[in-house]
Amino acid sequence: KILKYRCRVITRRADKLKEMLDRMAKDLAKIRKNKPLIHHITNYVVMNETANATLCIGALPVMAPAKEEVEEMVVAAGALLLNLGTLTPELVDSMILAAKKANELGIPVVLDPVGAGATALRTSASTRLFAETKVDIVRGNIAEICALIGRRAEIKGVEALSDLEGAEEVAKEMSKTKGCTTAITGKIDIVSDGTRIALIENGHSMLRTVSGTGCMATTIVAAFAAAEEDRFLAATGGLIAFGIAGEKAAQISGPRPGTFHVCLYDALAELREEELLSRARVRFI
Repeated sequence: KILKYRCRVITRRADKLKEMLDRMAKDLAKIRKNKPLIHHITNYVVMNETANATLCIGALPVMAPAKEEVEEMVVAAGALLLNLGTLTPELVDSMILAAKKANELGIPVVLDPVGAGATALRTSASTRLFAETKVDIVRGNIAEICALIGRRAEIKGVEALSDLEGAEEVAKEMSKTKGCTTAITGKIDIVSDGTRIALIENGHSMLRTVSGTGCMATTIVAAFAAAEEDRFLAATGGLIAFGIAGEKAAQISGPRPGTFHVCLYDALAELREEELLSRARVRFI
């Protein structure tokens, strides 16, 4: 009886996993069919990279940071992406205006809190965004997410130097505290909405050799959010897709960062829905 019960549990879990992956694959198809506009208020270091990543996955990018136009621009968007990489006080004001308008229209807001905890400006900008607007998905490294909930993790510049044991609990705490879906990227990516947790093992070490790949990952998440109402599945699907693209790119480029950079665009553009099913390495706990 115990063995039969365990078999039924395993079967149900396998069926649920397939159901979720099928939905993510359909989301990729939706992106390519509908070509949603992703409104970026982002940093100028990675603006070209994130625009190209958006195009390669099948969506359309617009980089419009001026506060005089952000409310008008976001009306046409499928998702709003806010990136704190090259932050100024004026840019924060633009982000607040755009996010409030997106909230009003039910457009998902995706935040990349680059360097949160490294400086007072970055931390206060993140705090304002969560206090004054509704952030649907936040994607950062462990140090950035810890900073947003008042935990300490080692930071140097905008890069996290150390992972924190119990990162799953950090993700859950962030989601429950801020009312958002949280994606923590690292050797294993973690996604949580406060109840569900996904552990994603797709990706490649070459992703750390090129500047801006974290920002590109957030862009792919935003594209999935434009196609998927379940923010947990959007974040999970986006990170799986980006991780698989990283693996495929590294198979071609080898240890050459410049070649890898170009191959990553190709891999995103060539990613097929069936590959999300066959190559996904994800566990739900």
